[in-house]
Amino acid sequence: MKRMVISEKMWTELELLLPKSKPSPHGGRPRLDDRAAFNGILFVLQTGIPWEDLPQELGYSSGMTCWRRLRSWQQAGVWEKLHHALLVRLRQCDQIDWHRVSIDGASVAKPPGGQATGPNPTDRGKSGSKRHLIVDGRGIPLTLTVTGANRHDSVVFEALVDALPSVRGLSGQPRQRPDKLHADKGYDYPRCRAHLKKRGIGDRIARRGVESKERLGKHSWVVERTYTWLAGFGKLRIRFERQLDTHLALLRLACAVICLRFAEKFC
Repeated sequence: MKRMVISEKMWTELELLLPKSKPSPHGGRPRLDDRAAFNGILFVLQTGIPWEDLPQELGYSSGMTCWRRLRSWQQAGVWEKLHHALLVRLRQCDQIDWHRVSIDGASVAKPPGGQATGPNPTDRGKSGSKRHLIVDGRGIPLTLTVTGANRHDSVVFEALVDALPSVRGLSGQPRQRPDKLHADKGYDYPRCRAHLKKRGIGDRIARRGVESKERLGKHSWVVERTYTWLAGFGKLRIRFERQLDTHLALLRLACAVICLRFAEKFC
């Protein structure tokens, strides 16, 4: 029995973004249908099975064919565009909470080697990566990046804030800047506060030695919950992919799925 069949709503968003394929002048085997390939990608993302173990009886072709399609669509910017298209749909329904956003980083284990990895100081120096995420007031993922697990959270602060997408969908100008940004004590540096001030964003960064953990957790749970949602995708509990662009492709697809869940519930 087939599982993880793509919904009509997501396929409608995705189909418009896919690059047009050209038939090979040399003939050969017909190209795998895009929808079947996407279902295979979703199945692997959700279950976490190795690509080569994708069951043939599901009708999604081979796992390696799906893996190659994932990479080629990543190179064409499809996953980032899909995530953005779903953010636009959410804003059309006024479902993005720009009043406050939250930023945080979370480490994930990684087998030795690969891009954007490093010794994890919280896991006995084992190789790992760190995901950095900004979410809206309800946990909708807005933007993300990946570094080695040994990189401090604040290293990517400015770049991540500047990467917040400009989202149209309501009358007036597209929205890109939140009213304020919440962050834990790992971002308590003058340059982080100065960057927010320069961008016209209010800062709610916890101060070291001043604010208690209880007050800190009042808003940080939102981004922590989003990390829990990402961990619900079997392929993301551990970073299996050596190539950074492949790992980012899976992360962005997972963010798009989370956005779609909100859209199906509230739009």
